[in-house]
Amino acid sequence: MMALQFLLHLAFLGLSITCPLVRGRSFQGPAVVWPSLFNLNMPQEVQEIIQIPNNGSAPLLMGAQVFVSNVFNVDILRYTVSSMLLLRLSWLDTRLAWNASAHPWQAVTLPWDSLWTPRITILEALWVDWRDQSPQVRVNQDGRVELNMALTTETNCNFELLHFPRDQSNCSLSFYALSNTVMELEFQAHAVNEIVSVKREYVVHDLKTEVPPGQLVPCFQVTLSLKNTALKSIIALLVPAEALLLADVCGGLLPLRAIERIAYKVTLLLGYLVFHSSLVQGLPSSSSCNPLLIYYFTVLLLLLFLSTMESVLLAGLLARGNLEAKCSPSPDPRREQRDHSNPGPNSEEAPRGVKGSRRSWAETADHIFFLVYVAGVLCSQFIFAGVWTWATCKSDPAPGEAAPHGRQPKL
Repeated sequence: MMALQFLLHLAFLGLSITCPLVRGRSFQGPAVVWPSLFNLNMPQEVQEIIQIPNNGSAPLLMGAQVFVSNVFNVDILRYTVSSMLLLRLSWLDTRLAWNASAHPWQAVTLPWDSLWTPRITILEALWVDWRDQSPQVRVNQDGRVELNMALTTETNCNFELLHFPRDQSNCSLSFYALSNTVMELEFQAHAVNEIVSVKREYVVHDLKTEVPPGQLVPCFQVTLSLKNTALKSIIALLVPAEALLLADVCGGLLPLRAIERIAYKVTLLLGYLVFHSSLVQGLPSSSSCNPLLIYYFTVLLLLLFLSTMESVLLAGLLARGNLEAKCSPSPDPRREQRDHSNPGPNSEEAPRGVKGSRRSWAETADHIFFLVYVAGVLCSQFIFAGVWTWATCKSDPAPGEAAPHGRQPKL
């Protein structure tokens, strides 16, 4: 009868006769049975094993190590980042310790559901893919328990995109043990950056861990500091914009009487409009702290529009003046005959002088505008560089910060 109860006891705990040891070896022999389990009242003792270990009046100290092996698919449009992690948890459960003289084994591996393990939830995660759905738990002689879990997750991240494409953002991963309280469990967290080489646009240049104070549920937070290398964005955004602006400045050197100047200016403006529309769709929008590039490219669009309108306006006034000069009524025939019979010293130079004065006035105005436009373009570049260097943006307070517990609905 005693032997039958003992076998039922082992079957209930899910312990096999072959217990894998450290270094991948296995031991053929009786399974490890802790002294406290030899009581015949099996359901009560099994329930004690499943419950959280008692650490007296102090909470159970649990070591948590987060190994960041890869960060990929940083999507600033969706405000998400994907990462690959290895979570290692360790704690002391004296109920699982055994006598080393009676059972000279250093460690055993058990199914994770055969004893108490914390239930971890990532607060910012949109989805979590656990590599091993049934991980193994390693138990040492002194009752030290170790649990390793590999996972891939996609989490939400509030990117700081004011200085995009030279932005730096902090993305948080908050690990919660929702089935316990702070009186039962306390985390001692540590993070390790195991990323050797990254051939992507965003790189992890810092990694921090902290335990947020004032929480009702045990938790710890891992902060990933992401830095944008900006090479792709500079080539795709800044270089075309600066090239169009330089081409527009060079277009001001064309003569005002040249018909190709207006076509050249209009072509540049239309090309920049297409570029600007694709740029707006490629950058994220937020309620506050939008990227400075949005305002910068808008200013460039206004400069190109002003330059094109100046060329069209002055060319139109010059063409209208020439047309009026050609279509003006001829003077008195008698006076014209008298002028032909008695030509004066400056009779042929008078009309040319009038036409030349009109043409010189338009060209002078165009030359002055060109100088002012070049100065304005240079000033805009220096102003933007200064704003880029010293500008900061404080985001609007979140609704949860203004009213932590919510507000009463207005009926």
